[in-house]
Amino acid sequence: MDGSRLRPGCALKVVIGKQVKTILESIKALFIVALLLGLVFNSPASAVQKRKPNIIFILADDLGYGDVGPYGQKQIKTPNIDRLAAEGTRFTQAYAGGTVCAPSRSALMTGLHTGHAPVRANAGTIPLRPEDTTVAEVLHQAGYRTGGFGKWGLGDAGSLGAPNKQGFDEFFGYLHQIHAHSYYPEFLWKNEEKYSLPKNQNGKEEQYSADLIAEQALQFIRNHKDEPFFLYAAFALPHGKFEIPSDEPYTNMNWPQTEKNFAAMVTRLDTQVGAIMRLLKELRLDDSTIVFFTSDNGGPSGSNHKAGFFRSNGSLRGEKGDLYEGGIRVPMIVRWPWKIMPGKVSDLPWAFWDFVPTVAALSGTKTPPNIDGISVLPTLLGAKVAGHEQQQHQFLYWEHHLFDRKMSTLRENAMIQAVRMGDWKGVRLKPNSPLELYDLKNDHGETMNIATKHPEIVFKLEAYMKTARTEPRPHNTGSFEYAH
Repeated sequence: MDGSRLRPGCALKVVIGKQVKTILESIKALFIVALLLGLVFNSPASAVQKRKPNIIFILADDLGYGDVGPYGQKQIKTPNIDRLAAEGTRFTQAYAGGTVCAPSRSALMTGLHTGHAPVRANAGTIPLRPEDTTVAEVLHQAGYRTGGFGKWGLGDAGSLGAPNKQGFDEFFGYLHQIHAHSYYPEFLWKNEEKYSLPKNQNGKEEQYSADLIAEQALQFIRNHKDEPFFLYAAFALPHGKFEIPSDEPYTNMNWPQTEKNFAAMVTRLDTQVGAIMRLLKELRLDDSTIVFFTSDNGGPSGSNHKAGFFRSNGSLRGEKGDLYEGGIRVPMIVRWPWKIMPGKVSDLPWAFWDFVPTVAALSGTKTPPNIDGISVLPTLLGAKVAGHEQQQHQFLYWEHHLFDRKMSTLRENAMIQAVRMGDWKGVRLKPNSPLELYDLKNDHGETMNIATKHPEIVFKLEAYMKTARTEPRPHNTGSFEYAH
């Protein structure tokens, strides 16, 4: 079997939104009226004096920069994500924390880029450390109820990295990332207890985990509608293997079955985003909730799926596992009615490690010390509301380590690095190998290595690569249980 499975029933309905242009014009007009009436925040303190905003972070898994409509996708239908972008700000130069799952999520949770983060390889069981301050801990201290739903990957049950030991009041989903490769597991985790799925046992595959996790996330919102909450919805879709109950609405497309399943998984993810947005309106939480939507890394190839089939990474070079733009540049949409200008497009370069200081500012609490991130609140809400102009990164830095599972250690001479300074981007494929240099302003596809033409820029980027990192701690996977 190639990993693609088609299950009957549960036809996925896709409702394509009406003309986005008309919606956008109407929203902008209402936003201007609200400004005139003084309904939008007009001072930094007002955001703290009122009820603190609910914060929802929706993280897709292996969704490429070009896999959704707002970023150019034409074949896969994503009407809810399209509307999210029409009603919020779409970032064109936002970056994941890393080029694979666990390091990217580690950067998101801790505010540390992969030169400092505790998890720098996809080993599977490397946990967060007790001394790491996570975004959930920041918000918990600010009076938020915190819930994580979906894929964790930063500490198994019983470890110090388990979500309930890292600031989350509730968790439901997969703790181990390899466990998350199955959409019909025999169990999931509810906090640190196994949650049995009897209809997936003894060879049966009747309980689709993505739907169960999405419903638990919705219930969390219902349960905490009367208090500030942080929902981390780390959905596993559309990561392979490409299992889904139905490939509708793509059943009749002349595509390989794996690609039909992949497209259906993206559209199912879109439906889950839509369910969250509808519930917020139903509970009258829409105006008091800021929603972030993004992906953990670029789109991959594998399990008979090709990233190029749907141009998952658009015109960017590379894919998941690379530190070229296709591996780390991701869709990023942020929506908050009456606070964030609808239909705005921003080219601010920012990355996952900026999320911690951003939500600290949103919640009126202190940013943890010694992190790498900066708040992007001035870009989201405006400098007047944030109380200061948008700070710019001196540079953005990534490193990625390959892991030797047999030896339970990082592979020697298998670290790749990337650094961005302004529009300059440097990539190093091996330690001590020559630096490749690209001008992203004029060559966002990274097609022309111009290192020999700009030795002074190469010198600066190489210096950043040295000073931006510390040596990683020993990586030992130990033992783990995820499937039995």
